[in-house]
Amino acid sequence: MRKTILKAGIFCSLLSLAGAANAQMADTTAEFKPGGKLWGYAFGDYAYKGATDDAGRGGSNQYTKVPLNTNEFQWRRIYLGYNYDISKKFSAEFLLAAEDDFASGLLGQSNGDILANNKFSPYVKLANIRWKNIFKNSDLVFGQQNTPGFAKTGRNDQTSEEIWGYRSIERTITDIRRTPSFDMGASLQGWFDNRGNFGYTAMMGNGQSAKPENDPYKWFYGDVYAKFFNKRLIVQFYQDYEKLNWNPMVAGQSEVATTTGGVTTYALPASPAGLHHDRNMSKLFAAWTTKKLTIGVEAFENVLMGDVQEVVKSQNKVYYATTKAMGVSAFVRGRIYEDKLGFFARYDNYDPSGNLNAITGNKLVTSYTALTSQYDPTTKEQFVTFGLDYTPIKNVHIMPNLWLNTYQSALSSSEYSLNTAGGTPSKASDAVYRLTFYWIYGK
Repeated sequence: MRKTILKAGIFCSLLSLAGAANAQMADTTAEFKPGGKLWGYAFGDYAYKGATDDAGRGGSNQYTKVPLNTNEFQWRRIYLGYNYDISKKFSAEFLLAAEDDFASGLLGQSNGDILANNKFSPYVKLANIRWKNIFKNSDLVFGQQNTPGFAKTGRNDQTSEEIWGYRSIERTITDIRRTPSFDMGASLQGWFDNRGNFGYTAMMGNGQSAKPENDPYKWFYGDVYAKFFNKRLIVQFYQDYEKLNWNPMVAGQSEVATTTGGVTTYALPASPAGLHHDRNMSKLFAAWTTKKLTIGVEAFENVLMGDVQEVVKSQNKVYYATTKAMGVSAFVRGRIYEDKLGFFARYDNYDPSGNLNAITGNKLVTSYTALTSQYDPTTKEQFVTFGLDYTPIKNVHIMPNLWLNTYQSALSSSEYSLNTAGGTPSKASDAVYRLTFYWIYGK
């Protein structure tokens, strides 16, 4: 009898273990349920313009040509996004954005996303699908997406923009120069290892951000990155290239000529650019990041071939010269009191005058014009921002801060006086005192 009872007990125990194993297996093989998440954020300011550069240098920088003593409440970005997991292998991303509701030159005239009736309006910023692990540790992304080197939800979640952490205060130094932070195209995002310490992104896009393609050329982007010391040290190398205009030489001709409005444009074989117009950027970023303190440095060189138009009136000809620009950005951010109070500070030095002597040194050149406004070789810039970050509750930030951009002519004093009307000083600043509000929802 005892043996029978013992055998029955063992049998029941085995049945229980089998049932638990089956239940666990059923849990791990449960059918995938598609689902999505709505999210977004917004930031804006109360801003006061305390100093202004009367020459209006800075291209499309945030406060270029904004009148002195202007004070305003303004939006600078509103996001509404939706991420949806279609299956275990596929996910989709969609984002509406309304950005840069600011006046340039005159109040009531905005350079931002404004309708014909002057109302703030969103546009489609991101719309893409991700094929996860199309091959081991690599995703294929198609559609309108973040470009390499900028914040994205994907394999590389520690780009310079995210580590800087204060896009609500200002763009990164390459974003200020309007390197596309998002584009329509296709990319591969992957890891070289299984832990995500070493990875890459390679992308081909239109180079038009949210606008449709308008030329036959594509923008090529790529980056590789590494993370060390438990991902506290991040190092990234970025490279991009795009043809902007390309008129090849005709066999047997010493120069290619086109005439527009009575002015003949020549592309000479000996010219460094001729009618060939392209750009390529190399960037290195490194940061040490912890919860209490983060320090980062970002440096780039951008070469724009044929980006400066030179007019030689004595020959009735137009030539093109190359622009070489460099920039360095250094920042620090950290916590002063737990998660309630933090600080941030940043300094950028931008110098686009790498080839200026070759442009101004030609005595036959009577005038010259940069084709890309953000890369005018005659103006150096130094940007400074600092402030406090008060967080009364998670995802709500109130940040008093200073935004200061100083412009310095790269021309000699004699050259500057010849090229400047009205005695505009060679050095001036745009200074803005702001109280920035930033909040996140759905995350």
